[in-house]
Amino acid sequence: MRINNSILNISVGLGNQFIITALSFFSRTVFINTLGINYLGINGLFANILAMLSLAEAGIGSSIIYNLYKPVADNDKEKMIMLMKLYKKAYLVIALIVFILGLSVMPFLHYLVKDTNVEHIHLIYLIFLINTVMPYFFQYKSSFLNVSQKGYIVTGVFSISSIISTCLKIGILYTTQNYLVYLIIDSIITLTNNTILSVIVNKLYPFLKEKISKKIDDITKSNLIKNIKAIILQNVGSYLIFGTDNIIISYYVSVAAVGLYSNYYMLIEICRTFISQIFNNLYYSIGNLVAKESKEKIFSVYKVTMLLTFWLYSMFAIILFVTLEPFISLWIGPEFLMDKLVLVVLVVTFFERGMRNSITTVKTTAGIFHEDRYLPLCQAVVNLVFSIILVQSIGIAGVFIGTLISAMIVPFWTTPYFVYKKVFQKPLIEYFISYFYYAGIGVGTCLITYYVSHFFVANTIIMLVMKGLTCLILPNFIYILLFHKSDEFKYLMGIVKNIMSRLQQKFMPKGRTETY
Repeated sequence: MRINNSILNISVGLGNQFIITALSFFSRTVFINTLGINYLGINGLFANILAMLSLAEAGIGSSIIYNLYKPVADNDKEKMIMLMKLYKKAYLVIALIVFILGLSVMPFLHYLVKDTNVEHIHLIYLIFLINTVMPYFFQYKSSFLNVSQKGYIVTGVFSISSIISTCLKIGILYTTQNYLVYLIIDSIITLTNNTILSVIVNKLYPFLKEKISKKIDDITKSNLIKNIKAIILQNVGSYLIFGTDNIIISYYVSVAAVGLYSNYYMLIEICRTFISQIFNNLYYSIGNLVAKESKEKIFSVYKVTMLLTFWLYSMFAIILFVTLEPFISLWIGPEFLMDKLVLVVLVVTFFERGMRNSITTVKTTAGIFHEDRYLPLCQAVVNLVFSIILVQSIGIAGVFIGTLISAMIVPFWTTPYFVYKKVFQKPLIEYFISYFYYAGIGVGTCLITYYVSHFFVANTIIMLVMKGLTCLILPNFIYILLFHKSDEFKYLMGIVKNIMSRLQQKFMPKGRTETY
């Protein structure tokens, strides 16, 4: 059942992402042509500021979701109701806190927004704030769908709404060039989305509306409080690591520089989101697995996900390294390119962060929050110190080098340490042997692909496609050649064959399948 749910969630997620990606390129092109680079910078800057304010939520949602895995797996309705009621109350308080914090930032916006001619800054920020607060009133219900491995419902609703929203916003930009109306459409769509999901959860799980007088037991409550404190520290640190880039660039360089970076960020996030459609859905299946299975079973599945993690992140890293710059040049012009060093550091960071995905998933679903609660803050201090020093000496690239340095100093080794010690109970050296084996193969494959891709000068769309196909075909050929005899590869191929068999049974007539 876990595999079936994961396959369905992943399939819907990938289909949705293809649609959203196509629309996002069209929307971004219209945005740049109608509003310009400064509005693009404001977009990225305000998103960063409000991500900081959302740290009021940090820890509560993740901790309650972790505690929901076992009740959902055991179909313990009473405990599910108690946790969901707590979840709802917590998010109502969070919404109020975020809104008040958001309003308190408004008088200081002029210190962060420099060298820009964008009008109505405060009103724009207020709409951003409303869009950030609104989902908190419904978050607990969509999270329950994910824990129940019905994330495809959430994805489907957001897919349809994203298509409608993007089409409306493109029309508004073309006809009015009004950024405020553009943002208001987001508010309306967000409210509609969450209302629909709320109705769906009420119909699928009517027992969640039942009233019970019983309260959460002391042990569960104690664990919740302990994990919430730990995750708050971790998420504050994570924000200071990943959420401050645009603020630092805006303060030390300019809002326009944030706009340039936002194009690179968008393309990298598209790749990350494609991969996340697979791993976000596996995340809830692994949570179910950790709640019910032995450590040997968990470890065997982890090894499969590590191979899959390497395969996908290294392939997309190669695609980004080879095609990102020529793509931007053909898409919106060479004047939107940044220094080559920026691309190199961003791609290395993308790969390094991605390679920790499988081990981090096990850590989170196993409930390891308390043990490393201070480490993200340590990483954040290292990141901010290096980023602020380096941005003043080498420019924008320094911000991202600071992030990469902090990652290598802290979570690169601490995350696997806790998982191998507490979950797998195996020596840590095994992790690093596997990691550097995969990393060496990835670097070698990247160099080979980069050399071969030089035969295609991407000055036209056709030649860019040829470069892209090289990045798809060559790495996959090398990886199949190297891994085809491994147990992990055979396991993945078994899942692929299972999917193909089901598709064949569904779409081909019975009589025809019997003749083969």
